[in-house]
Formats: sequence, structure tokens, C-alpha cells
Amino acid sequence: MMTDPIADMLTRLRNALRAKHEEVEIPSSKMKTEIAAILKEEGYIKNYHLIEDKKQGILKVSLKYEEKGGSVIQGLRRISKPGRRIYVRAKNIPKVVNGLGIVILTTPKGILTDRACRELGVGGEVLCYIW
Repeated sequence: MMTDPIADMLTRLRNALRAKHEEVEIPSSKMKTEIAAILKEEGYIKNYHLIEDKKQGILKVSLKYEEKGGSVIQGLRRISKPGRRIYVRAKNIPKVVNGLGIVILTTPKGILTDRACRELGVGGEVLCYIW
């Protein structure tokens, strides 16, 4: 049984990037799909799509690399864990790599980036950092 599906998603992405895979398959959930949507919007992945199966579905993520072959995603870090949730107010949202990375938060208004949270003035649970 998996206790932290978000950490699992980040680990699968990290491993696939290290192994230079084109795509990675992740067991789907609403939250993971929303995180994938943010990654695409922010330019960290090429694309993603859902594959229906008899269970929960599979989220297929197409990874993005630079021309030199390096990964566009330099790092992923899970912040709030099931054993230790981390919440922040809108004015206390951290910056990742001096604003070059993004913070993904889950808020009352849905899953948002740090930039969107600052604009809307909402805080929430810090899911992960991506840079």
C-alpha cells in the first residue's frame, strides 16, 4: 500500500529523467493530473494524457529535454509529507531558486503555483518544489 502518492509521482518523474526516458506512466488521480497540468503550463514537461483502464487510470507524462540532452526539470522535492504537513500563508510562500523554480500548493481554490497564490492572496499546503 502506498502512503504518499505525490512523492511516488515525483520519484517516478525523477527516475525517468535520470534514465532519459521519453515518457513515464504514473497511476492517475485528480491531484496528480492537476500537478501534471501545472508542469505542462510552466514548460517543465511536453505533455500528459490520461489512459483509461479498469482501475484508477494511468497518467502518461511526456518528458522534456534541452537540446544538449539535459533535463528541463533540474530538481523535484516533496515538501509536505503525510507525517508532517506544511502550510503557509499567502505572504509567506517560499521562493524556489530565487524565483526560477515553482512551488506547487494545494489551496481552497485548487492546486496552484506560488505565483497564482500570491496573485489571489491565498495560502495552502506546500506540496512540492520544482526547478
